[in-house]
Formats: sequence, structure tokens, C-alpha cells
Amino acid sequence: MKMDRATNQSDESTDLCSNETVQRGEPMATARIQRLERAPLSPQEEVFKKEIHQELLKVVDLALINTLPEVDAREQLRQISQQLIDASTLPINRVIRNRIVKQIEDEVMGLGPLEPLLADADVADILVNGHKAIYVERKGKLEKTDVRFNDEAHLRNIIDRIVSSVGRRIDESSPMVDARLKDGSRVNIIIPPLAIDGAMMSIRRFTLTRLDMSNLVDLGSVPPIATKLLAAVVKGRLNVLVSGGTGSGKTTLLNILSGYIPDDERIVTIEDSAELQMQQPHVVRLETRPSNIEGKGEVTQRDLVKNALRMRPERIVIGEVRGVEAFDMLQAMNTGHDGSLTTIHANTARDALSRVENMVMMSGIELPLKTVRQQISSAIHVVLQIQRFEDGRRRLVSMQEINGMEGEVVTMSELLSFHRRGIDENGKVFGVFKATGIVPGFYEHMIQRGIDLPMSLFDPDQEWSDKNE
Repeated sequence: MKMDRATNQSDESTDLCSNETVQRGEPMATARIQRLERAPLSPQEEVFKKEIHQELLKVVDLALINTLPEVDAREQLRQISQQLIDASTLPINRVIRNRIVKQIEDEVMGLGPLEPLLADADVADILVNGHKAIYVERKGKLEKTDVRFNDEAHLRNIIDRIVSSVGRRIDESSPMVDARLKDGSRVNIIIPPLAIDGAMMSIRRFTLTRLDMSNLVDLGSVPPIATKLLAAVVKGRLNVLVSGGTGSGKTTLLNILSGYIPDDERIVTIEDSAELQMQQPHVVRLETRPSNIEGKGEVTQRDLVKNALRMRPERIVIGEVRGVEAFDMLQAMNTGHDGSLTTIHANTARDALSRVENMVMMSGIELPLKTVRQQISSAIHVVLQIQRFEDGRRRLVSMQEINGMEGEVVTMSELLSFHRRGIDENGKVFGVFKATGIVPGFYEHMIQRGIDLPMSLFDPDQEWSDKNE
């Protein structure tokens, strides 16, 4: 090793370049140990880590390591790294030793400096703006981290590992890619020449914690009145369109709504990158495929929607409708595949219908505008609009029923809405949820299916605070 050896060792081991001191045998709080082990290394410690890493690569057959189960491979890497550190005779305390070993392990088996962020349950999104700037979203708010890659080459190495693991490629001829991590997290990557300041990566975390409607009520995202109404909408096999902006919680709400689908129904899901978490036993999951290096082999969402109709689905769930597959989706909803669910990017319920209309018009099938709107009005029954506010809270802000057509206009009735009242002393947006007093046209449909909907759910004199105290 190139670093200077300490000549005076005592019962006290000190970090290589840190003020933290740990007495051998001195008890330390678990939380403090974890905090220290997650902390970034000092420049001197980084140099030492790189030397250990290089020594490791000389003695380890990575091709053989990668054939082992991940748990066994990581254990072998830990043991070898510990032996190399012992051979260096440097006075490194236990915390720094564990930190170095863990980072080397993550470099070989994982995503390097991103691993601690992926292990943090509070992190919803990881945004890599080049190798020097990494942001995360916690509780709906973005914050910059002290995590960084060594250089652009280090970042590109991790990107190549992600892309190759799912059989895709990224280079100057194909500088954008969508991929999925082993835990299901969704990744979007874009590199130069399209990304001017270096490679950029966005990771939408996949959570193993399955939320249900009661969680949304506790968070103040959905009023108690909505739980019975939303459950009835799904159980009553109405077609639902969940609308909202980026990061507003569309997929989360879609997952929760799908929990009301009976276990004995066959569900086919269609996604660009699989992230839906269906809880039923009979689920067929379909995912799109990009073209290969020769520009062939692409399978689009439209292809999958068409194929799904031949698979005897009782429910079709599309992760997000974003293109010409909208026409096939409407056809499916209008030909007996009721109870379908999907999401769309839009700022209002009316905008959501306009976007579906535009997507159908792009499909190349020439239909009069009125005919397209008739298809939409008969296919989609309910639009749920959700919104992320500036305080990070996501809320259901509107629930609307599609009534039909008046002339050439699709008519809608709002059943439930959120009324913003202001911002409290903590900077949190607050307001109330209120029913509009309109009894939905599907009320009789629910009664006929044996689904009880008390008329009190539509009482306009009731209101529910969104505060989750």
C-alpha cells in the first residue's frame, strides 16, 4: 500500500482522516454506528479503498463470483476485503473498516455509491444529475445528498451494469433507455450527446410495503367518504382513469384500487416498465420491449393490448396510457372488458379526456371527432384526479363521473372535491374534502350488483379535514 503506516498503535484506533474516535470494546449506540458506516469516506480513506479494491480485483475471479448466489458472493467479497485490509497493517477502526468493505462490496455487486440510498426506505426517487450531484425525494420534497461518483467514467460503469443486466444497450446511437432494477425500481437513463452535462439517471423506487386505502386516509390523502365509493367503483366493474402529474401518486393509487378486484378474476397487466403490485393470485404481467441493436423486435403497448384481448382477461390494467394504444384500450372497454384501470398524465379530469382524445387521433384511424368522444364517454366511467402539492402531500382532489354526450361535448359530474383553505404555520397545505351533493348515475348499477352505497356519502353538508393528526 502507498499510504504511510502508523508507527504508534495504542488501545485507541482513529479514523484515517477523521475526528471520530472509537475505543476498542467501548459500547456504541446502534444508530450512531449505522450513521458512521453510511457516512462518506475522507479523501485519504477513498485512496485506501481504491487500493484495496484494486488488490481485490487481482485475486478474485469476478466471472466465478457472479455465478454464485448473491448472498454467498457478497460474503466471499467481504472476507477477502477484510483479509486485504488486515494485510495492510494500517490502524483502521471497526467503523471505517466496515464502511470500506461495504463500499467495495457495493462496487462489485451493486450500484456503488447509490446503494445506501436504495437501502433508505424514506427515499422515493433518486436523481443523478451527472457524477457530482445526486438528489433524492423524501416525503415529497427534493434534497441534495453528499453522495457522488468518483468521475464520469465511474457513473458510466454503473449505468452499463444496469443496462446490461436487463439485456439492453446505451451508446451514442441509442442514448436513452428505460430499465428496471432487480428490486423492481424503474430507471431512466440519458447520456451525451443528448445530455449535455454528462450522463443523467432517474430512479423511481419500488417499495415492498404495500399500502391500502386506510393508509391514504391516515395520511389525509383520501377522505373517509371516498373509501366506500372507490371500493364500489372497482367491485362494480366500472372503468377507471387515474389522472395526475408526474410524481403525484398515480401508480400508488392504481395499486391500491386493484386490491378491490376479487381474487377469482383473471387480470392482465400491461406496462412499459413493470411496477404494478397486483395482490391477486391470477395475474398475467406483460411488459413492452424496445428494438434491438438492428432496430428490430420492438413490442409496443399497443401490441400488448391487442394480444391481451386474446388471453381471456376479466380485467385489463394498463400502467399508463401514453400513445396510440389508447384506441385499443377504448375498444376493449367498449367490448365487454369492463372493470379496467389505467393512469394518464394530466392536470385536470377534463384535460385527461382531451389527452385520450388526442392519442386516439394519433393512431392513424380516421374517425370523426364526435365518434371519438362517444367512444370515450361510453368506455370510461370514472376519472380520479390526484395532485402533489408544494408541501409534498399527495391528495385526491376530484372524483368525476362521465355522464355521456351533449351535442359534441363529453359531460361530467363531480362527485367529490378537495377545497384548499391555506397553509399552516408549518408550511403545510390544509383544506377539506366535500361531497358535491350529486348522486352518481351508476348508483342504481351498484344497487343491482348488491353493493351498498349509503345516500349519506353524497351529502354536501358534510366535510372531512385532510389533517392527519
